[in-house]
Amino acid sequence: MTTLSNCAAPPSFLRRFPPSRRCFSSRTARQFSRSVTYSPNRRRPSHCCSSAVTNNDAAAAAAPPESEIPVRIVAVVGEGSVSPLKSAPWYDVMLHTAKRLKWVDEGYEMEVYTDNACRGENAITHQFHHDLRQADILLVVAVSDQESIKLIQSSSQDVANIICFDSSPSLPNKLGGSLVQTKAVGSISGDVIPLPRPEKVKESEEVAKSVNEAWSRRNSDDIRFCLLVVVNAYVKPVPILKNLRAKGFSTLSCMVKNCGPQILNCLLDNNCRKALQCLNNCSPVDQVCNYKCIASYESRELEEFSLCVLQKHNCLELDAKIPDKPFVAPMERFRGVELDHETAEDLFVGWLGRLEWSWRVVAGQNPAYDQFPCQYQLFYRGRAKGSLWYEPVFQVRTLDGDLVWRRRRYRVKRGTRPGTFYFSVLDNGVVSNETWTIVDVADDLGWGLFHYHGAARVAGQSYTGAVLVSPTGAYPDESQLGKVGSALEKCSIKEWEVFDVDNCSCENPPLDLPEDSRLHSKLNVCEIL
Repeated sequence: MTTLSNCAAPPSFLRRFPPSRRCFSSRTARQFSRSVTYSPNRRRPSHCCSSAVTNNDAAAAAAPPESEIPVRIVAVVGEGSVSPLKSAPWYDVMLHTAKRLKWVDEGYEMEVYTDNACRGENAITHQFHHDLRQADILLVVAVSDQESIKLIQSSSQDVANIICFDSSPSLPNKLGGSLVQTKAVGSISGDVIPLPRPEKVKESEEVAKSVNEAWSRRNSDDIRFCLLVVVNAYVKPVPILKNLRAKGFSTLSCMVKNCGPQILNCLLDNNCRKALQCLNNCSPVDQVCNYKCIASYESRELEEFSLCVLQKHNCLELDAKIPDKPFVAPMERFRGVELDHETAEDLFVGWLGRLEWSWRVVAGQNPAYDQFPCQYQLFYRGRAKGSLWYEPVFQVRTLDGDLVWRRRRYRVKRGTRPGTFYFSVLDNGVVSNETWTIVDVADDLGWGLFHYHGAARVAGQSYTGAVLVSPTGAYPDESQLGKVGSALEKCSIKEWEVFDVDNCSCENPPLDLPEDSRLHSKLNVCEIL
């Protein structure tokens, strides 16, 4: 089989960036119940004014419903500081984070300042102090200037939650109103959110662990996740983090009553046991950590265990929804002609027929699902009229150090609008449903950008992502990069949010297709030069 691969450097606009016995203990079952989760223009941001909440009984009686309570965050970044996200300025990263928080809840208000803007006597300084007085969370990033440090120390005493990264160790850290000791233990920023004093350890250790681990992964999803974890623990519940809140005995009772044989079989299987042990060390909503465990140790026993505990009986009582933001419109025309459903399906089928795959993934945005090496996409029509299937084939470097191939099988149905599709897959015992959008495809099929929203409902996981694809796994040539950038912008994705897929060692991928598969309806890829 001919395998095309390309290990050349990415294009110029990216080259500048630094590249889970019949008797078992209740303690074991409690661990199971916790474990089973899957997976520049610089401008002053606008401010939203809202009434302050008083402490008297009348105000309490008139308090808005929990869903309407605003969350106010202030971020202060060092002037001119550069992030580890492909060297993007921290200021730009935080402005984009503020936008992405709105996708979770319109009531989340995050104001972003540089430390220089917070000093002096001017309108911006006064607005900073006003915002800080109302803030639920203060996030400090890359601040080392002594004057700025003193200002933050004196101005933030009444802020209940302060988290500082890559900043002076003299800056305070607080969780839930309690000061915590600062001690650098090694993260991308030097300082980490430490565990609180002994009387607060049980209350906050999971929060600190989740924040530290997520921050260390250097991606925009996990920066937002850090803030949501603190909001969920100390401000108000975050629905998408629902499974951080344990269900207690009801979960345990459901598992034991309905899934005893599956639990026993999992205990007796080495891979299944390893998967649950691995998952037990992840935050329940840390999708990167969870899916790495699943992909590393997947087995028939794990699939049957998850199918029983989660999919059939929903013992965790979760109900994640597919996100509806950001809204991403599909391409409207291909080669000058209005896009129809048959042509849209043909664009997914892509190069299959001329090559042994439809597309190869060049780069992705989601850190949990788009980061695997050697990703091949197989889209094909089935025997039944109107049927379409998607099978991604990808490598996983397991937590034991082995390099293995994995494969999934999605059923694909047309959406109402050409270029939109509904995907569903049974992944290790859990059903995931996704909506995909063909954002753009070059006329010569030299590249494409596909965006998706998804949810594994009973696992409490919702997610978004996007993949840039090409026939060889190499970036499009320089002449196409402007169009690629425009396609990313349609998805509200910044260039520094995507990361390259390792396509350098992809020998012998398992790319066989069903014998009755059908390919293109209108396009003839054999005619493309």
